[in-house]
Amino acid sequence: MQAAPTDLELAALISSKICHDVIGPVGAIHNGLEILDEDNDAEAKSYAMDVIRNVSKQASARLQFARFAFGAAGSAGALIDLGTAEQISTGFVSGAGKHRLHWTGIAGYMVKDKVKLLLNLVASAVTALPRGGDITVSMTGSLENPSFLIRCQGQTARPPQHLTDFITGAASAPLDAMTIQAYYTWRLAGTSGMRLEILKDGDDILLSAKPA
Repeated sequence: MQAAPTDLELAALISSKICHDVIGPVGAIHNGLEILDEDNDAEAKSYAMDVIRNVSKQASARLQFARFAFGAAGSAGALIDLGTAEQISTGFVSGAGKHRLHWTGIAGYMVKDKVKLLLNLVASAVTALPRGGDITVSMTGSLENPSFLIRCQGQTARPPQHLTDFITGAASAPLDAMTIQAYYTWRLAGTSGMRLEILKDGDDILLSAKPA
């Protein structure tokens, strides 16, 4: 296992991850505005407005998700409403491609770091379904001592590679904008007192987090 990054390095890597996720839709908004400025064709302007609406919604969903999944989202020890977590997860997953989110289980307020872990597991589930599919989030136990199970069901479902490597201790790829989310998920599990497992159930992939 490679050496843990310093706090400053971790902050820089998370910042790179967020920028990587939003630069695409923001660039598309800019391109759409250029079409509106330069093209007088009504059909082209209508197309540009459709693009701007769609990618603006996508960028907003990604930033809102990042605020809770990576950001402070309240002071230390803060509680987060699981209804809010479901809402921002739905927006994030629907903008990720051909993915659908199903959310079941307990309701109420849960400690911040465990909600952050849950959100990052949802993001990992998206990477487990490169061609889209169904992501089912289930929660059992209590708000104070929960267990999470995320089922990834779809064509070519596969274990999220980087997260698997961190869980097994086999990680060798350098930490960058592509691997930092998996590393951060693994670290969150540790600080939350949760044990991560990646399992197979037939063709489905299961992401499990239980009290250690």
